Amino acid sequence: MPRSLHARAARHLEHHRTDRIGWLRASVLGANDGIVSTASLVLGVAAANGTHASVMVAGFAGLVAGAMSMAAGEYVSVRSQADSEQAALELERSELAEDDAGERHELAAIYVTRGLDRELARQVADQLMAHDALGAHARDELGITEALAARPLQAAFASAASFAVGAALPLAVAAAVPHAYLASVVSVTSLVFLAALGGVAARVGGAKVSTGAMRVTFWGALAMALTAGVGALFGTAI
Repeated sequence: MPRSLHARAARHLEHHRTDRIGWLRASVLGANDGIVSTASLVLGVAAANGTHASVMVAGFAGLVAGAMSMAAGEYVSVRSQADSEQAALELERSELAEDDAGERHELAAIYVTRGLDRELARQVADQLMAHDALGAHARDELGITEALAARPLQAAFASAASFAVGAALPLAVAAAVPHAYLASVVSVTSLVFLAALGGVAARVGGAKVSTGAMRVTFWGALAMALTAGVGALFGTAI
């Protein structure tokens, strides 16, 4: 391929964001949960007439518990996906060993359904299988690619770390402001944090920034309002 074509291909690939989906999803989910759950917990305890010390203890406990829960949940979920992918690849590997001709025909049929004529589809299937038979079937038959492959440890670490970072934001605000203003300041700043997070996530993912920001802010505000209401109700009853 000429150098100019290589350069154009490289520039084209740089604009795609599929390689970011795995870590972006885990990181955004973790940070969002960290802000929402910790801010809600802080507001709930404060609304229940808790002291500043009890608010901070509850917030730190929520940070640790939430980070570990996110890591464990994300690891189990993505590990299951990885196991399913590995089982599918093992089955495909055995099918290639037992029926090479049938697998070539199957791959060619996939390319026909995508718009190639039968002869060209057969040639493409033959060349791709000569280069990397399992890789061709993994990508075009099973939908498994390197960019989108499940990575359990990466997902677990990203979720835990991002949750802790997100949770630290409302905690830092709660620690810095007087107790009398804690609820109002934590509420406002947490919504600002959520809007910024939603906007950045949308920007990185190629979506509309305002839509991402409003979506995250709305659900965060709802969660905090409900938790504060529960705290106020129990604080009054007790």
